[in-house]
Amino acid sequence: MDKHIIDINATLIQALERLNSLTDGVMTLIVTDKEGCVAGTMTDGDIRRALLRGVSLQSPVAEAAHKDFSSVGPDTPVSEIKEARLKGIRLLPVVDDRGRLLRALDLTQVETILPLSAILMAGGKGERLRPLTLSTPKPLLEIDGMPIIDYNVRNLSRAGITDVTVTTRYLAEQIIDHFSKPVFGIDVKCVVENQPLGTIGAASLISRSDEGDTLVMNSDLLTTLSLEEMFLLHKAEKADVTIAAIPYSVSVPYAILATQGREVLSLEEKPTYSYYANAGIYIFSNRLLNSIAPDTPTDAPELIEKAMAGGGKTVFFPIDGTWIDIGSPADFRHAEELMRHHRAMGRHCPPC
Repeated sequence: MDKHIIDINATLIQALERLNSLTDGVMTLIVTDKEGCVAGTMTDGDIRRALLRGVSLQSPVAEAAHKDFSSVGPDTPVSEIKEARLKGIRLLPVVDDRGRLLRALDLTQVETILPLSAILMAGGKGERLRPLTLSTPKPLLEIDGMPIIDYNVRNLSRAGITDVTVTTRYLAEQIIDHFSKPVFGIDVKCVVENQPLGTIGAASLISRSDEGDTLVMNSDLLTTLSLEEMFLLHKAEKADVTIAAIPYSVSVPYAILATQGREVLSLEEKPTYSYYANAGIYIFSNRLLNSIAPDTPTDAPELIEKAMAGGGKTVFFPIDGTWIDIGSPADFRHAEELMRHHRAMGRHCPPC
C-alpha cells in the first residue's frame, strides 16, 4: 500500500515520479497529512489540470489533490463499496472514524469487502473421478494448471473474505500441506473430520460467534457466481439461509397426459419442466450453524429444513453464468476445455 501513499507536503514533481514508478495499473495516489489522515487523492490528470492553472511543479501536492474523494470505513455497507466500484474508482481509501488511513482497497484486485467467514468442504473421496483421485484429493486436481479449490479461494479473496477454513478428511495431509502457505493472500485454516460428518456437519468443528453469517460451499465447484450480489440479497431478505441455485430443465420425450380418474383431460407434447437446483453454495446465519450437534453427521438439506421448521427464512439466489460441479470425468474434461477457452480469450480470471 505504501507505494500509493504520498505526504501532503511532497511536491508535484515527486508525485509525478511516484506515479511513473507504479506498475500495478492503479495510477492513483492517496495524499495523507502528518496525522495519517487522508487529505485527498491524486492522478496524473489532477496534476495536469493544476499545471494548466499555473501551479508549479515545485508546489506541494495539496495544491493539486482531489479533495472530493470517496472513502469507506471498516463497517461501511457493501452496497457503498459496490457503488464506488461502479463509478470507476480503482483505489478506495479505508479510514477510521478520525479519517486516518487504515488501508487502500485496490478495486481492480478486490471487488468488495464482504463481512463473511467462509468454509470450503473438501472431505469427499471423489470416487467418480477415479483413478485421478486414488492418490490426489479431488480439490487438488488441477484445471489448466491450478488446483480446483484455488479457483474458489481466489474468488473469496476478490470478495474480500479472508477468514477461510477448509474441512478435510480423505487424503487430508495433502490439503493441509497445500495450505501451509498463503494462497491468494489468504492464510487458509484446515480442520480434519475424524469421521464422516455429512455435507455440513464439519461446520461444527469451527468456532464462531452467534452474530454474523458464513459462506459454505463445496470446494470442487467452478462458478462465476457473484458472492457480492448473493450477500446483498441475503441481507436485504433478512434470511437465515440463502441457497445459490442453478436453472435445471427436464425434457420429456413423450406426450404427457393430464388425467382425472380414467378420463384424459389434455395432452402436452414433449413438455419441458424448469426447476431451480441446489448449487452447493450457501450463506448461513452463524446462529444456525452453531445449532449443529458436534460430531453428528448432518447434511445441508437437513439443516435447512430444520431452519424452516423453526420459522427461519430461506431464500434462493439464481446463478447467472458458469457453474460446474466437477463430479465425473466428463465434468472434468468440460472444465479443462472451459479454462483453456478463457485463457485463449485472454481473460485474466477464468472464471471468477
